[in-house]
Amino acid sequence: MTANNLIIPQWPSPPNVRALITTRQGGHSSGAYSSFNLGSHVGDEPGKVDANRQQLQEAADLPAEPCWLNQVHGTDVVEAGQYLSEAPEADAVFSTESGHICAVLTADCLPVLLCSRSGDFVAAVH
Repeated sequence: MTANNLIIPQWPSPPNVRALITTRQGGHSSGAYSSFNLGSHVGDEPGKVDANRQQLQEAADLPAEPCWLNQVHGTDVVEAGQYLSEAPEADAVFSTESGHICAVLTADCLPVLLCSRSGDFVAAVH
């Protein structure tokens, strides 16, 4: 995974809000999870998922690790940074604080990215 594998949406967001989409290319996972799997809840080897996540953080020059979810199809929404060690079960994440990275994983769904005009509220919805 390099910065060249990232898709940067062209949307009218404020300058302090960034968005990106990854592809499945350039990662460490193999088999059914080949190659750039970021989901820790699907059965992939944890070490490979961790390596992929670290690679994303470096390639995208992220200021912090994304707030990962134990993602489910549902209606639960969590605030980024409000959980400590274990990823919560939810289908969306939001933040009102700078430096939090809201992330959702998709396969057959399209993500919805939201932000306020000033960029002081952001959300990622699966």
